[in-house]
Amino acid sequence: MGANSTDSTEYRRQVRFVLDGKVVELEDVDPNRTVLQFLREDLSRTGTKEGCAEGDCGACTVVVADIDASGRLQTRAINSCIQFLPTLDGKELLTVESLASGVDRIHPVQQAMVDQHGSQCGFCTPGFVMSLFALFKNNATPSRREIDQALAGNLCRCTGYKPIVAAAQEMVRIPSQNEDWRFQLSAADPTDDERKRVALLESIRNETPLKIVTNAQQFYSPRNIAQLASLVEAFPTATILAGGTDVGLWVTKQHRSLDIIIYIGNVSGLDDIATTDTHLEIGAACTLTDAMSPLLELYPELSELLMRFASPPVRNAGTLGGNIANGSPIGDSMPALLVLQADLVLRKGEVTRTLPLGEFYIDYQKTALRQGEFVARVLIPTPVDGVLVRSYKISKRFDQDISAVCAAFSLHVQKGVVTDFRAAYGGMAAIPTRASHCEQALLGKNWNRISLAEAKAALDDDFEPLSDMRSSADYRSEVSKNLLERLFLESENNDEISVYHYGR
Repeated sequence: MGANSTDSTEYRRQVRFVLDGKVVELEDVDPNRTVLQFLREDLSRTGTKEGCAEGDCGACTVVVADIDASGRLQTRAINSCIQFLPTLDGKELLTVESLASGVDRIHPVQQAMVDQHGSQCGFCTPGFVMSLFALFKNNATPSRREIDQALAGNLCRCTGYKPIVAAAQEMVRIPSQNEDWRFQLSAADPTDDERKRVALLESIRNETPLKIVTNAQQFYSPRNIAQLASLVEAFPTATILAGGTDVGLWVTKQHRSLDIIIYIGNVSGLDDIATTDTHLEIGAACTLTDAMSPLLELYPELSELLMRFASPPVRNAGTLGGNIANGSPIGDSMPALLVLQADLVLRKGEVTRTLPLGEFYIDYQKTALRQGEFVARVLIPTPVDGVLVRSYKISKRFDQDISAVCAAFSLHVQKGVVTDFRAAYGGMAAIPTRASHCEQALLGKNWNRISLAEAKAALDDDFEPLSDMRSSADYRSEVSKNLLERLFLESENNDEISVYHYGR
């Protein structure tokens, strides 16, 4: 069943979502219009600000609520500046104006910001409030680290974070007699108001796929994988949209007009996660937030990398499949997935094939995807006993920053000899790739200072990095070697890999 002029698929034309307890129904929506533009220009909701227009500063943060697998409302902060308006279909949108709508007092989050003097110029404040509101709804007892992580996607240039963190600690202690779901901390049982909100969302859910045609632009939102496969075959040059955390910048920063968009965020079966005896299987539309927990259960040593992967609003929208399919040379997930020897399940029509991730990247932002084909699943092997896995990210800023260099290693040593070693880098070449010369320099050698020096020197044969705004070529070259040195130092204290008895 194609999506051309002979397409017999029944489509609906209206985007429907909930705002302040009411259903908003829109027709003839510009597929390239962002949620931020809609709020400020169409609804005059100017509390939500535009700062960077690329999902970096957090001034535009809003919260999207949806029904989770248990039937409860799930709230997540996102960046409205790069979220396309039609992707709100079937969800509830909450803005800073929503928090006090229809009540006699401001929200505990807002009250805490006032009490703790968490605002000066005030431009960034609505974004901070919405990030804290998402934390308020999901965690009744946040630790300092959890607060810091929740605010990693919000930048303030004048107040300093101490009073904002104090507001985060205070907000959960402000009593609320209001029974509105928005004013209630995360609880074991849903309130009556939450049940009403869930029922309202269920009433606007529709299994009929969405199609919007505005001038020369088209937006499709299929509901199952078969519909998606048909559309991608019919429109092989269409933009496949997942979280929009990169595609959104094509519109806001590059001023491109995307003529045909196929949105995969509502495709049933494309966002699931399954664990087998041999693999962790992650659907291509699974958000980075959802993918993190099962991945960390298998590989807890990747915790810092995943914590520093963008920010909560970006991870709440962006997907692992999108990060991979994008083909960026600096995507933080790829080096780790390369050394873990992940595979991709690719689909075209009814036909699927499995391709090692190491064979997926061909050249700068060019992949092995065939015309009409898309990434369906990511297969990550389960851990092997005795293998040391590490991934390190170097960037100018600790939180919410693009890598200058990202490296990952998988090391297996038996009786002092390297029996298996894999190294992969991002930011060092046009594609994320394995360091084959470095690997060969270590395989079969004693894991000691002598072989380490040879492996570090071999990296010069693997890469000729470029200089750009993030770092110089010389810096990247030196850092790539230093990260290998860091692996060596960390292996000294590993119970299964001891270098002390085999020479240094």
